[in-house]
Amino acid sequence: MSKNIIITGTSSGIGFELVKIFSKDNNRVLALSRNNSKLRDLKLDGVDAIDFDINNPDEVKLNEFLNSVNRIDILINNAGYLINKSFEDTTLDDFQNIYSTNVFSVAMLIKRVIKYMHEGSNVINISSIGGVQGSVKFPGLSAYSSSKGALNILTEMLAEEYKDKKVHFNSLALGSVQTKMLEKAFPGFKASTSSENMAKYIYNFATEGYKLMNGKVVSISSTTP
Repeated sequence: MSKNIIITGTSSGIGFELVKIFSKDNNRVLALSRNNSKLRDLKLDGVDAIDFDINNPDEVKLNEFLNSVNRIDILINNAGYLINKSFEDTTLDDFQNIYSTNVFSVAMLIKRVIKYMHEGSNVINISSIGGVQGSVKFPGLSAYSSSKGALNILTEMLAEEYKDKKVHFNSLALGSVQTKMLEKAFPGFKASTSSENMAKYIYNFATEGYKLMNGKVVSISSTTP
């Protein structure tokens, strides 16, 4: 059965690959990113790839899609912002920008979309293993990892608040994935997982795996610890 899906952070990396996978099987996909020109060039069936800043959302474009489909089956909050700076060099603006993208904009998009979700709908927040209590932490990521910790708690809270509506909320706490964001923050670092492989995992979770859990923070990493 075809589904209506919203995915953020689709200009490259995991989000880009997710849109390509979901565009099959007659799904309708709204892809949101500040510059979606690369995705539009693919001319994928059923995909509306619009330029959209989640920190300054264009309500008109979002409303057009929501009103045209009238229900949302899957929302994947994939957009993220990462800065690698020592704590003493991290400014208030840095913290505010990271939290705005990684936490506040996610909350506001869910708030906008939730009325279109139904029993069995599924919200996946893409988090980081660095935001999981007790996991290995890395210097330079105080703002990023703490924002992902906040996102994980938000996920748990919304699962509780909407459990009677039977909308699923889960957070996938990813280990390192080879993306442009990672390359920019950690030049020369090579992750063990590609965007394509992680997108396949998230697709499987979004279509089947989520049914077995709600309000969970699931650590996804091919390395230990």
